[in-house]
Amino acid sequence: MAVPQLELEKSPPLSVEDFLELADQLGWDEDTRVELLDGEIVWMSPIGDPHAACVGRLNELFRRYPTEAALVWPQNPVRVSQIDLPQPDLTLLKPRADYYASSTPRPEDVLLLVEVADTTVRTDLGRKARIYATAGVREYWVIDLNSRSVYSHGEPTGGDYAVRTVLRGSDRLSAQFAVEVSFTLEEILG
Repeated sequence: MAVPQLELEKSPPLSVEDFLELADQLGWDEDTRVELLDGEIVWMSPIGDPHAACVGRLNELFRRYPTEAALVWPQNPVRVSQIDLPQPDLTLLKPRADYYASSTPRPEDVLLLVEVADTTVRTDLGRKARIYATAGVREYWVIDLNSRSVYSHGEPTGGDYAVRTVLRGSDRLSAQFAVEVSFTLEEILG
């Protein structure tokens, strides 16, 4: 017996404005760990100790460089598109006098975007890489705590990155926006 094809109701993607309005209506605060990806509300994984330590190390490493070079933006939102408002683990932004108080940073403000992954490697290398590349984020790193490696992405084109490099062991990682911003993987991973 043939099964009739069911038409499932699909809601349209949420816009960033819809998402922020919903957050306000539901009383979400800074402890509500959600982000908007492809117009869909996505619950974020809890932050474990190794993850928090890596973000802390990165924050400290990037702060060694002059503040004129970049604004370190840890675990804050970036408005990537009309339907994407992720909260990357760390973003380096073009400095602005108001520290983005008047508007959320956008892709053209991003110098480097970093995700630290232990349970989210697949999402960070797949869905988020596509979202960031589509938006034109010039440089994107995924720090994989499980394999103790860093995936460096550059040259966004057509929803993908033309350049992808995997660094391991004693490799050194340099930021494309400023080659003097350079670390060993040991400094990042501890």
